Amino acid sequence: MTALLAPLAALGRIVFDALAAAGRIAFFATEAVSHIFRPPWYPREFLAALMQIGWFSLPVVGMTALFTGAALALQIYAGGARFSAESVVPSIVAIGMVRELGPVLGGLMVAARVASSIAAEIGTMKVTEQIDALVTLSTHPMKYLTAPRILAATLAVPVLVAVGDSIGIFGGYLVGTGRLGFNPATYLKNTRDFLELWDVGSGLVKGAAFGFIVALMGCYYGMTSGRGAQGVGAATKAAVVAASVLILAANYLLTEVFFSA
Repeated sequence: MTALLAPLAALGRIVFDALAAAGRIAFFATEAVSHIFRPPWYPREFLAALMQIGWFSLPVVGMTALFTGAALALQIYAGGARFSAESVVPSIVAIGMVRELGPVLGGLMVAARVASSIAAEIGTMKVTEQIDALVTLSTHPMKYLTAPRILAATLAVPVLVAVGDSIGIFGGYLVGTGRLGFNPATYLKNTRDFLELWDVGSGLVKGAAFGFIVALMGCYYGMTSGRGAQGVGAATKAAVVAASVLILAANYLLTEVFFSA
């Protein structure tokens, strides 16, 4: 009987550990958000985080979106040709980029670049006792390190998504007109006619949610990292994995909310 119950006990421990981790992250997120709205504020830290998360992430997000839009146009054309529906390429590329691929791929690229950076930076500060020094100087670590980064990511990632959407649609346009024989004016007209304002708005809301997740995971795992280089490395890896999985899960939930009808 004990041997039969052992797998269930192991499964139960995994579930309880996951619930405990979710609770710790929820409490951490609540505290971090509360510090955003309470003084004192640190505008220099906020602007530095805004540059690091937004401006310096633009090249990788732009290149990802460009090649994604181009590949999407080729795939939709190849699939549509089976049903004599090649004309849907402009509209599907635009809708696919702004609703799904732009926000998700942009969020994942930012997660790979930013979550790891934040976790490594804060984890190193913890190992070298710089966070203890902040407390000694009467500076709250959550307010100085976490709140500016979460606010900056929540504001910057939607802008990155908007730029990535435009670049991705342009990549589809280049392939459609240069490789697939579409008339440029017709391609742009089809893109404009089938793309609705809420398509763009839903992608920007997703971008804000993904930015919050990326910064939250980076800060949480950085603050809770173990001692030494091994602990910082483990925190960095965990931050990227957790942010990526949560982005995909949040994308499904937001898509269900926005487009289930």
